[in-house]
Amino acid sequence: MFTSVWEEISLFALNQIVFYVCFSVKSTLFPVFSKSLFAFSYLKGQYSFGLLETRFYDQALKVAMEGLALTPDDAWAVHSVAHVYEMKAEVDKVLNFMDSREKDWQVGSDMLASHNYWHWALCFLEGGEYEAALQIYDSQIFKRCKASGAMLDVVDACSMLYRLEMEGVCVKERWRELLQVTQPHTDDHVTLFNDLHFLMVALGADEDGAAQRLLEGLQELAREPGDNQQHQLAKSLGLPMCEAMMEYKQGNFSQAVALLHPLRYRMVDIGGSDAQLEVWLNLLVSALLCFPRCLLVERDAVRPNSPLTQRLTQKALALHG
Repeated sequence: MFTSVWEEISLFALNQIVFYVCFSVKSTLFPVFSKSLFAFSYLKGQYSFGLLETRFYDQALKVAMEGLALTPDDAWAVHSVAHVYEMKAEVDKVLNFMDSREKDWQVGSDMLASHNYWHWALCFLEGGEYEAALQIYDSQIFKRCKASGAMLDVVDACSMLYRLEMEGVCVKERWRELLQVTQPHTDDHVTLFNDLHFLMVALGADEDGAAQRLLEGLQELAREPGDNQQHQLAKSLGLPMCEAMMEYKQGNFSQAVALLHPLRYRMVDIGGSDAQLEVWLNLLVSALLCFPRCLLVERDAVRPNSPLTQRLTQKALALHG
Protein backbone atom coordinates (compact mmCIF):
# COMPACT_ATOMS: atom_id res chain seq x y z
CA MET A 1 0.00 0.00 0.00
CA PHE A 2 2.58 2.60 1.09
CA THR A 3 5.70 3.16 -1.04
CA SER A 4 7.63 5.11 1.57
CA VAL A 5 7.59 5.96 5.23
CA TRP A 6 6.78 9.57 4.32
CA GLU A 7 3.53 8.50 2.70
CA GLU A 8 2.54 6.88 5.99
CA ILE A 9 3.55 10.00 7.90
CA SER A 10 1.64 12.25 5.48
CA LEU A 11 -1.53 10.22 5.83
CA PHE A 12 -1.18 10.17 9.61
CA ALA A 13 -0.71 13.97 9.68
CA LEU A 14 -3.76 14.48 7.48
CA ASN A 15 -5.69 12.07 9.65
CA GLN A 16 -4.87 14.02 12.80
CA ILE A 17 -5.78 17.38 11.23
CA VAL A 18 -9.13 16.36 9.80
CA PHE A 19 -10.02 14.29 12.87
CA TYR A 20 -9.94 17.39 15.06
CA VAL A 21 -11.48 19.92 12.67
CA CYS A 22 -13.99 17.42 11.26
CA PHE A 23 -16.19 18.40 8.36
CA SER A 24 -14.94 21.80 7.16
CA VAL A 25 -11.49 20.74 5.98
CA LYS A 26 -12.61 17.29 4.82
CA SER A 27 -15.38 18.64 2.61
CA THR A 28 -12.90 21.07 1.03
CA LEU A 29 -10.05 18.61 0.55
CA PHE A 30 -11.79 15.40 -0.44
CA PRO A 31 -12.97 16.38 -3.95
CA VAL A 32 -9.43 17.35 -5.03
CA PHE A 33 -7.91 13.94 -4.30
CA SER A 34 -7.51 11.57 -7.24
CA LYS A 35 -8.74 8.00 -6.98
CA SER A 36 -5.28 6.91 -8.10
CA LEU A 37 -3.71 8.58 -5.06
CA PHE A 38 -2.12 6.25 -2.52
CA ALA A 39 -4.45 5.27 0.31
CA PHE A 40 -7.42 7.00 -1.37
CA SER A 41 -9.82 4.53 0.23
CA TYR A 42 -8.65 5.54 3.71
CA LEU A 43 -9.63 9.13 3.01
CA LYS A 44 -13.21 7.96 2.60
CA GLY A 45 -13.26 6.76 6.20
CA GLN A 46 -12.00 10.14 7.37
CA TYR A 47 -14.41 12.09 5.19
CA SER A 48 -17.26 9.92 6.43
CA PHE A 49 -16.44 10.81 10.03
CA GLY A 50 -16.75 14.53 9.26
CA LEU A 51 -20.07 13.94 7.54
CA LEU A 52 -21.57 12.03 10.46
CA GLU A 53 -20.40 14.57 13.03
CA THR A 54 -22.32 17.20 11.08
CA ARG A 55 -25.42 14.96 10.97
CA PHE A 56 -25.18 13.89 7.31
CA TYR A 57 -25.76 10.31 8.39
CA ASP A 58 -26.93 8.77 5.12
CA GLN A 59 -24.08 10.31 3.14
CA ALA A 60 -21.60 9.33 5.84
CA LEU A 61 -22.74 5.70 5.68
CA LYS A 62 -22.51 5.66 1.89
CA VAL A 63 -18.96 7.05 1.85
CA ALA A 64 -17.78 4.71 4.62
CA MET A 65 -19.18 1.67 2.83
CA GLU A 66 -17.42 2.76 -0.38
CA GLY A 67 -14.18 2.90 1.57
CA LEU A 68 -14.73 -0.56 3.04
CA ALA A 69 -15.45 -2.00 -0.40
CA LEU A 70 -11.94 -0.88 -1.38
CA THR A 71 -10.18 -1.62 1.92
CA PRO A 72 -12.12 -4.02 4.19
CA ASP A 73 -9.69 -3.60 7.10
CA ASP A 74 -10.01 0.21 7.30
CA ALA A 75 -10.81 0.66 10.99
CA TRP A 76 -11.72 4.32 10.45
CA ALA A 77 -14.46 3.48 7.97
CA VAL A 78 -15.75 0.80 10.37
CA HIS A 79 -15.67 3.46 13.09
CA SER A 80 -17.84 5.77 10.99
CA VAL A 81 -20.39 3.06 10.24
CA ALA A 82 -20.63 2.25 13.95
CA HIS A 83 -21.20 5.93 14.72
CA VAL A 84 -23.97 6.26 12.14
CA TYR A 85 -25.89 3.19 13.30
CA GLU A 86 -25.39 4.21 16.92
CA MET A 87 -26.66 7.77 16.44
CA LYS A 88 -29.72 6.38 14.63
CA ALA A 89 -30.24 3.87 17.48
CA GLU A 90 -30.11 0.97 15.03
CA VAL A 91 -28.70 -1.35 17.65
CA ASP A 92 -29.14 -4.67 15.85
CA LYS A 93 -27.49 -3.33 12.71
CA VAL A 94 -24.39 -2.09 14.49
CA LEU A 95 -24.05 -5.26 16.59
CA ASN A 96 -24.24 -7.46 13.50
CA PHE A 97 -21.90 -5.17 11.58
CA MET A 98 -19.21 -5.06 14.28
CA ASP A 99 -19.38 -8.82 14.78
CA SER A 100 -19.08 -9.59 11.07
CA ARG A 101 -16.15 -7.18 10.62
CA GLU A 102 -14.23 -7.83 13.84
CA LYS A 103 -11.36 -9.76 12.26
CA ASP A 104 -10.84 -6.94 9.76
CA TRP A 105 -10.83 -3.90 12.05
CA GLN A 106 -9.12 -5.69 14.92
CA VAL A 107 -5.91 -5.85 12.88
CA GLY A 108 -6.55 -2.87 10.62
CA SER A 109 -5.54 -0.27 13.20
CA ASP A 110 -3.93 -0.77 16.58
CA MET A 111 -4.72 2.85 17.35
CA LEU A 112 -8.47 2.49 16.80
CA ALA A 113 -9.20 -1.13 17.71
CA SER A 114 -9.96 -0.40 21.36
CA HIS A 115 -12.16 2.54 20.40
CA ASN A 116 -14.15 0.34 18.02
CA TYR A 117 -14.63 -2.16 20.83
CA TRP A 118 -15.89 0.76 22.93
CA HIS A 119 -18.49 1.53 20.27
CA TRP A 120 -19.50 -2.11 20.21
CA ALA A 121 -19.91 -2.16 24.00
CA LEU A 122 -21.82 1.12 23.83
CA CYS A 123 -24.40 -0.50 21.59
CA PHE A 124 -24.79 -3.43 23.96
CA LEU A 125 -25.32 -0.85 26.70
CA GLU A 126 -27.91 0.95 24.58
CA GLY A 127 -29.80 -2.32 24.26
CA GLY A 128 -29.61 -3.02 27.99
CA GLU A 129 -27.23 -5.96 27.55
CA TYR A 130 -24.98 -5.01 30.46
CA GLU A 131 -23.14 -8.31 30.80
CA ALA A 132 -22.14 -8.21 27.14
CA ALA A 133 -20.88 -4.63 27.55
CA LEU A 134 -18.92 -5.64 30.66
CA GLN A 135 -17.41 -8.61 28.85
CA ILE A 136 -16.05 -6.33 26.13
CA TYR A 137 -14.80 -3.88 28.76
CA ASP A 138 -12.92 -6.60 30.63
CA SER A 139 -11.54 -8.52 27.67
CA GLN A 140 -10.73 -5.65 25.34
CA ILE A 141 -11.21 -2.06 26.50
CA PHE A 142 -9.47 -2.16 29.88
CA LYS A 143 -6.91 -4.71 28.73
CA ARG A 144 -5.87 -2.52 25.80
CA CYS A 145 -6.06 0.69 27.83
CA LYS A 146 -3.71 -0.72 30.47
CA ALA A 147 -1.28 -2.01 27.85
CA SER A 148 -1.16 1.07 25.62
CA GLY A 149 -1.73 3.98 27.97
CA ALA A 150 -3.04 5.82 24.90
CA MET A 151 -5.36 8.59 25.97
CA LEU A 152 -8.18 7.58 23.62
CA ASP A 153 -8.13 4.11 25.14
CA VAL A 154 -8.04 5.55 28.67
CA VAL A 155 -11.00 7.91 28.27
CA ASP A 156 -13.01 5.13 26.60
CA ALA A 157 -12.51 2.94 29.67
CA CYS A 158 -13.51 5.81 31.99
CA SER A 159 -16.63 6.61 30.01
CA MET A 160 -17.78 3.00 29.73
CA LEU A 161 -17.63 2.42 33.49
CA TYR A 162 -19.38 5.72 34.19
CA ARG A 163 -22.23 4.87 31.83
CA LEU A 164 -22.59 1.39 33.28
CA GLU A 165 -22.70 2.78 36.81
CA MET A 166 -25.42 5.27 35.83
CA GLU A 167 -27.40 2.27 34.59
CA GLY A 168 -27.13 0.70 38.04
CA VAL A 169 -24.37 -1.80 37.24
CA CYS A 170 -21.86 -2.36 40.06
CA VAL A 171 -18.34 -1.66 38.77
CA LYS A 172 -16.62 -0.68 42.03
CA GLU A 173 -13.58 -2.97 41.74
CA ARG A 174 -13.09 -1.97 38.13
CA TRP A 175 -12.87 1.68 39.21
CA ARG A 176 -10.02 0.77 41.56
CA GLU A 177 -8.14 -0.96 38.75
CA LEU A 178 -8.66 1.92 36.34
CA LEU A 179 -7.52 4.45 38.95
CA GLN A 180 -4.01 3.00 38.68
CA VAL A 181 -4.01 4.12 35.04
CA THR A 182 -5.57 7.57 35.44
CA GLN A 183 -4.13 8.80 38.74
CA PRO A 184 -0.67 9.62 37.30
CA HIS A 185 -2.44 12.05 34.93
CA THR A 186 -4.28 14.00 37.64
CA ASP A 187 -2.04 17.05 37.23
CA ASP A 188 -1.71 16.92 33.43
CA HIS A 189 -4.59 19.28 32.57
CA VAL A 190 -3.94 18.93 28.85
CA THR A 191 -7.62 19.00 27.86
CA LEU A 192 -10.86 19.48 29.77
CA PHE A 193 -12.19 16.38 28.03
CA ASN A 194 -9.44 14.28 29.61
CA ASP A 195 -9.78 15.93 33.02
CA LEU A 196 -13.49 15.18 33.17
CA HIS A 197 -12.83 11.53 32.42
CA PHE A 198 -10.14 11.32 35.09
CA LEU A 199 -12.66 12.79 37.52
CA MET A 200 -15.11 10.00 36.69
CA VAL A 201 -12.58 7.48 37.95
CA ALA A 202 -11.64 9.40 41.10
CA LEU A 203 -15.33 9.70 42.01
CA GLY A 204 -16.11 6.11 41.09
CA ALA A 205 -13.23 4.81 43.21
CA ASP A 206 -14.25 7.09 46.12
CA GLU A 207 -10.86 8.81 45.97
CA ASP A 208 -11.99 12.18 47.29
CA GLY A 209 -8.40 13.39 47.57
CA ALA A 210 -7.68 12.75 43.89
CA ALA A 211 -10.96 14.39 42.86
CA GLN A 212 -10.24 17.47 44.97
CA ARG A 213 -6.68 17.70 43.70
CA LEU A 214 -7.85 17.62 40.10
CA LEU A 215 -10.48 20.27 40.80
CA GLU A 216 -8.08 22.58 42.63
CA GLY A 217 -5.47 22.24 39.90
CA LEU A 218 -8.02 23.23 37.29
CA GLN A 219 -9.23 26.14 39.42
CA GLU A 220 -5.67 27.46 39.66
CA LEU A 221 -5.17 27.27 35.90
CA ALA A 222 -8.53 28.96 35.30
CA ARG A 223 -7.42 31.97 37.32
CA GLU A 224 -4.47 32.62 34.99
CA PRO A 225 -5.21 30.75 31.77
CA GLY A 226 -2.84 32.71 29.54
CA ASP A 227 -3.18 31.76 25.88
CA ASN A 228 -4.24 28.19 26.63
CA GLN A 229 -7.70 27.77 25.11
CA GLN A 230 -8.55 24.81 27.33
CA HIS A 231 -7.65 26.70 30.48
CA GLN A 232 -9.67 29.68 29.24
CA LEU A 233 -12.73 27.44 29.02
CA ALA A 234 -12.16 25.97 32.47
CA LYS A 235 -13.94 28.68 34.46
CA SER A 236 -17.15 28.82 32.42
CA LEU A 237 -17.36 25.22 31.24
CA GLY A 238 -14.88 22.71 32.63
CA LEU A 239 -15.21 23.55 36.31
CA PRO A 240 -19.04 23.67 36.36
CA MET A 241 -19.10 20.28 34.64
CA CYS A 242 -16.67 18.89 37.22
CA GLU A 243 -18.75 20.35 40.04
CA ALA A 244 -21.95 18.88 38.56
CA MET A 245 -20.37 15.43 38.55
CA MET A 246 -19.29 15.85 42.17
CA GLU A 247 -22.75 17.03 43.23
CA TYR A 248 -24.34 14.07 41.49
CA LYS A 249 -21.99 11.70 43.27
CA GLN A 250 -23.04 13.22 46.62
CA GLY A 251 -26.74 12.85 45.79
CA ASN A 252 -27.30 16.59 45.31
CA PHE A 253 -29.27 16.12 42.13
CA SER A 254 -30.84 19.59 42.05
CA GLN A 255 -27.38 21.17 42.16
CA ALA A 256 -26.13 18.84 39.45
CA VAL A 257 -29.04 19.88 37.23
CA ALA A 258 -28.54 23.58 38.00
CA LEU A 259 -24.88 23.35 36.98
CA LEU A 260 -25.21 21.09 33.95
CA HIS A 261 -28.46 22.17 32.31
CA PRO A 262 -27.24 25.63 31.14
CA LEU A 263 -24.17 24.00 29.57
CA ARG A 264 -25.87 21.31 27.53
CA TYR A 265 -25.34 23.12 24.20
CA ARG A 266 -21.81 24.27 25.08
CA MET A 267 -20.36 20.87 25.96
CA VAL A 268 -19.19 20.47 22.37
CA ASP A 269 -16.47 23.02 23.16
CA ILE A 270 -14.55 20.53 25.30
CA GLY A 271 -14.05 18.31 22.25
CA GLY A 272 -15.16 14.78 21.47
CA SER A 273 -17.75 13.25 19.19
CA ASP A 274 -21.49 13.27 19.78
CA ALA A 275 -21.20 9.71 21.07
CA GLN A 276 -18.47 10.68 23.53
CA LEU A 277 -20.27 13.80 24.76
CA GLU A 278 -23.50 11.89 25.31
CA VAL A 279 -22.24 10.67 28.68
CA TRP A 280 -22.85 14.13 30.19
CA LEU A 281 -26.29 14.41 28.62
CA ASN A 282 -27.06 11.03 30.18
CA LEU A 283 -25.82 12.39 33.49
CA LEU A 284 -28.14 15.39 33.18
CA VAL A 285 -31.13 13.17 32.39
CA SER A 286 -30.28 10.85 35.29
CA ALA A 287 -30.06 13.81 37.68
CA LEU A 288 -33.37 15.17 36.40
CA LEU A 289 -35.04 11.80 37.01
CA CYS A 290 -33.62 11.50 40.53
CA PHE A 291 -34.48 15.08 41.54
CA PRO A 292 -38.31 14.73 41.85
CA ARG A 293 -37.90 11.56 43.91
CA CYS A 294 -35.70 13.46 46.37
CA LEU A 295 -38.30 16.22 46.65
CA LEU A 296 -41.03 13.68 47.31
CA VAL A 297 -38.99 11.99 50.03
CA GLU A 298 -38.44 15.39 51.66
CA ARG A 299 -42.16 16.20 51.45
CA ASP A 300 -43.09 12.85 52.95
CA ALA A 301 -40.69 13.44 55.84
CA VAL A 302 -42.30 16.80 56.60
CA ARG A 303 -45.89 15.68 55.99
CA PRO A 304 -46.08 11.90 56.50
CA ASN A 305 -49.06 10.01 55.11
CA SER A 306 -50.03 12.92 52.88
CA PRO A 307 -52.50 11.81 50.16
CA LEU A 308 -51.06 14.49 47.86
CA THR A 309 -47.54 13.13 48.31
CA GLN A 310 -48.84 9.66 47.50
CA ARG A 311 -50.53 10.92 44.33
CA LEU A 312 -47.41 12.82 43.25
CA THR A 313 -45.30 9.73 43.90
CA GLN A 314 -47.62 7.62 41.77
CA LYS A 315 -47.45 10.22 39.00
CA ALA A 316 -43.64 10.31 39.16
CA LEU A 317 -43.48 6.52 39.00
CA ALA A 318 -45.85 6.48 36.03
CA LEU A 319 -43.71 9.06 34.22
CA HIS A 320 -40.25 7.83 35.13
CA GLY A 321 -40.63 4.29 36.47
